[in-house]
Amino acid sequence: MQHGPAVRRRKLGAELRNLRAQAGLTSGEAARLVGWHQSKVSRIETGISGSKPADVRLLLDAYGVADPQLRELMLALAGDGGSGGRDHWWHAYRGVLPPTYRDFISLESQASAMRTLETTVVPGLLQTPEYAHAVTRASVEGGAEDQLDTLVEVRLARQDVLRAQPPLELSAVLDEAVLRREVGGPEVMARQLGRLVEAARLPQVRLQVLPFAAGAHIGVTGPFVIFSFSRTSDLDVVVLDHLTSSLYLERKEDLQAYTEAFNALRAHALSPGDSSDYIAAIADGA
Repeated sequence: MQHGPAVRRRKLGAELRNLRAQAGLTSGEAARLVGWHQSKVSRIETGISGSKPADVRLLLDAYGVADPQLRELMLALAGDGGSGGRDHWWHAYRGVLPPTYRDFISLESQASAMRTLETTVVPGLLQTPEYAHAVTRASVEGGAEDQLDTLVEVRLARQDVLRAQPPLELSAVLDEAVLRREVGGPEVMARQLGRLVEAARLPQVRLQVLPFAAGAHIGVTGPFVIFSFSRTSDLDVVVLDHLTSSLYLERKEDLQAYTEAFNALRAHALSPGDSSDYIAAIADGA
C-alpha cells in the first residue's frame, strides 16, 4: 500500500529499466547518452525519485523507443498532461489541497474508467453545487468560508472528466443509504436525486442502486474506487479512503479481489433502468 505518486514512480521506473535492458545498455551507458550522472538513472529506475516528462523523452530517445503508444504511456506515468492525461489544473490549488487529494485527482484525470462503490455520499463527480457544499462543510467543520468555497470549486471542476473527449467512463454502485441520507436539507437532496437521474442517462455513466432489501453484502466493509487506464491494465489501481489519508493498492491479487467484489455488487444491485426508477421514486417521496 503506497501513496499514488510512489505507485506511478515505481511502475515508470520498472518500465524504463526494461526498455534500457532491451536496448542493451547499462545504467552508466544510458546516463552518458543523456548527459546525466548514473545515480540519476538509478534513482528513476528504482522509483526513489520522480522524473519530468522531458527526462523521460530523453531516455526513450536514447533507448530508440519509437512506438507512439508506448511513448504516450511512459509520458502519462511521468505526469505529462499533454500525453493522454488532462491538463494539471489542480496545481493552481496546491496550497489548499492535501497531497493525497491531488494524487487522487491526478489518477482520475488520466484514467479511462472508474468503478466505485459509495456507501455514504453521492460520488463527487455527480454532486450538485449545493450538495457538494453541504458535504464539504461537514468534512471540514470549522474551516474558513473561503477555504470551503475553494474545495467546492475543485470538486465541481473534477466533473469535467465526464465531459472530456473521450470522457471518463463511470460505473457506480450506490448503497441506498446514499439516497436516503438527507444532506443539505430536503430541497438540496431533491435536486441531487434529480441530478442522479439525469446523469444515469449519459452513455458514459452507469448507475446501480444496492437497495436495503439486498441485505448484507461485500461492500459493507467500506467504499472503494478502481481506476483503469486505456493502454494497459498494469496501471490499474484501487483507492481506499480513510479519515486522514488514502491507500493505493496495485498488486494483481488486490485488483482481482476488488474487481470481483465490484462485479458481485453489480450482480446484487438493481439494473441501471430499475435504479433510475428507484431514485426517481425516492425523490418523489414514494
